[in-house]
Amino acid sequence: MALEAFPVEATHIMMFARAIGDPNPAYSDPDSEEAKQAGGIVAPPTFPMAGMQFEPANPFLPKPGEPWFGSGREATGTPPKEGDGSGVQGGLHAEQSFTYVKPLRPGMVLHAVRREGETWTKESRRGGTLTFSEMFTDYLDESDELIVTARMLSVIPSVNPTEGS
Repeated sequence: MALEAFPVEATHIMMFARAIGDPNPAYSDPDSEEAKQAGGIVAPPTFPMAGMQFEPANPFLPKPGEPWFGSGREATGTPPKEGDGSGVQGGLHAEQSFTYVKPLRPGMVLHAVRREGETWTKESRRGGTLTFSEMFTDYLDESDELIVTARMLSVIPSVNPTEGS
C-alpha cells in the first residue's frame, strides 16, 4: 500500500458516520456531551477504511475507460485471475478489526504501512481447503506515531472438483 497522505477532516468524519448510519454526535458536533467526553470530535472506529480513497492503486476506485470492480457482466466487473482457483481476486473479506492507540481526530494527516500477518489453512465443512491470510495496516501520524492498526482477514476457498457435477 502506498498510502502517503490520508488527511482526516471533520466533514469526512461526519459524512462517513452518516454513510454507516451512526448518529453519535461525537462524530459531528464539537459542543455535544459525547464529543466533550471524547476530548473533541473523533472518527468512528471503522473510519480508517476511508483511507482507501487516497490510495492511487486502490482497485475499488473507478478508472475511466477500464472495467470497474462491481460493474459489468462479470460478478466483479473484472475477469478472474488465472490460477487463483476461486475466481476471487485476493480472497473473500472474512473479518476486520481495529486496534486504537490514540483517537483519530480531524486535522491529522496519516500515512499507512502495510505488513503481512499469518497464513493458515483449514478444511471446510463442504469439502476443500480454506486458506486464511492476515494483513495489517498501521496508520501513523506526521510524527510517525502509531494511531490505529487495522487487521483484515481474507479467505480463499479451494475449488471442489465435485461441485457442479
